[in-house]
Amino acid sequence: MEMDLTPKKAQVMFEGDGGSYYLWSNSQVPLLANNNVAACLLKLQPQGFALPHYADSPKIGCVLQGTDGIVGIVVPNTRKEVVLKLKKGDVVPLPIGGVSWWFNNGESELIIVFMGETSQAHVPGQFTYFFLSGAQGIMGGFSSEVITKAFNLTTKEANKLTKSQQEALILKLQKGQDILPIPHMDKTMEMVYNIDAAKPDHMAKNGGLVTTLTESEFPFIGEVGFSVIKVKLEPNAIKSPLYLTNPAVQLIYVASGSGKFEIVGFDGKMLLDSHVEAGQLLVVPKFFVVAQIAGEDGMECYSILRTKKPVFEELAGKSSIWEAISPQVQKVALNVADPDFEKPFLFNNNNSTNLIPPANCN
Repeated sequence: MEMDLTPKKAQVMFEGDGGSYYLWSNSQVPLLANNNVAACLLKLQPQGFALPHYADSPKIGCVLQGTDGIVGIVVPNTRKEVVLKLKKGDVVPLPIGGVSWWFNNGESELIIVFMGETSQAHVPGQFTYFFLSGAQGIMGGFSSEVITKAFNLTTKEANKLTKSQQEALILKLQKGQDILPIPHMDKTMEMVYNIDAAKPDHMAKNGGLVTTLTESEFPFIGEVGFSVIKVKLEPNAIKSPLYLTNPAVQLIYVASGSGKFEIVGFDGKMLLDSHVEAGQLLVVPKFFVVAQIAGEDGMECYSILRTKKPVFEELAGKSSIWEAISPQVQKVALNVADPDFEKPFLFNNNNSTNLIPPANCN
């Protein structure tokens, strides 16, 4: 069974003065549709505004760049808008069908990668958006008769309501326009989690860190049924091979730096041995084993997993699965009865971590 795991960059779907929208299509990355996952990228220029919309899929937004972003969200069945402040490192869940708008109130570009699942989507492997207004808005799709009667308007008023906004998807507001609501900081603390500021699960000097975000730390993420993992590797460090024991696919986005990914599947075959760089997306099928090697500038990645409580098994380090297997079985399974090899293997494995600094990389 052939699988194309090649890392890919997103394709631009919309560009305007206010910003851009990028998409990984299911034709570009067939594994997205095969595993019912999707990803896209939103880049907002200063004063860029993404019109209110909802999607047919739940997803997670990870803020990769920006200092003063704003998002307004109407969670289904709440009938109330909450306005949240965003900055680099923030993670914000978006339940399916929830309406949201996005604004960059800062002086630099605001970049957000969205990753989610598409089992209920119109197009497997892709998000479909429904805009409330604008050139592609659903308001303009209805007949004048429906709009006039539904909103108790005259025909002239109905035309103004549906035709005034001619921009599509993203527009640029005039600087200084005081037209958007101020973020609710109490709700921001409840519905946004900064993974950059979180305590790492694993950390190694000159190796890097791993931070896992689940509903235990961030209850609101449970609304979308995902977990998020951030891996930051120092230059030339390695994250040793591991696999997810939950039957869930991983989506991995390379946020900065570069390096190499190796992925091994069934039959012990290496299915990917590829250079990766910032902006690329990878799909790791369920139970496949993946290792990461950072380049000269280090590497930072965000992953989402379609499980609320991810459980990993390591192949190396003090938490390695080999540590749980008896020495007698290890000898037979590996066919290494040589004590000169066996002792260093067990000792080294038991005294290392899954984050390997360059000094320990041979």
